[in-house]
Amino acid sequence: MMEPVSTSRCDTPLLQAFVDNRLILVKIAARITGCRSRAEDVVQDAFFRLQSAPPITSSIKAQLSYLFQIVRNLAIDHYRKQALEQKYSGPEEEGLNVVIQGASPETSHINFSTLEHIADALTELPSRTRYAFEMYRLHGVPQKDIARELGVSPTLVNFMIRDALVHCRKVSGKRGDAASRQ
Repeated sequence: MMEPVSTSRCDTPLLQAFVDNRLILVKIAARITGCRSRAEDVVQDAFFRLQSAPPITSSIKAQLSYLFQIVRNLAIDHYRKQALEQKYSGPEEEGLNVVIQGASPETSHINFSTLEHIADALTELPSRTRYAFEMYRLHGVPQKDIARELGVSPTLVNFMIRDALVHCRKVSGKRGDAASRQ
């Protein structure tokens, strides 16, 4: 069963100042973001950040200045992010009418077939080489982390990835040649 959360008193004077001045902080954020609900989100983000902040033992005036600055900075960041998203986004209907270049059934079949050949080629590799290749190329794991996980040197991981790539190119080239002869 959940315990009821009391907001009457907080652990630190800074959090208590935050709770006591929440409405003012929302108004400050709303002036910057232009929307009360977004301002509420900004103030909530500020609260979560303050919970992990080190305790501040300065005067109440300094604490309020600190709170206002945090909310102001977060609201500006939120506004900039929103402006950037609006710049690069459009109505959903626009996306439905975008023509994908080279999306003919033949091209899709060739691409799918190539992926199948590469998947088959990867199964022919030793498991450690395949793992290193997949982690690096598909999941973006740095080579030094793969080396640490496998217990080998980063140079060896680099060679394993290179060998896997060469093998995939060789296998897909052979199958491409066989397909063009048919």
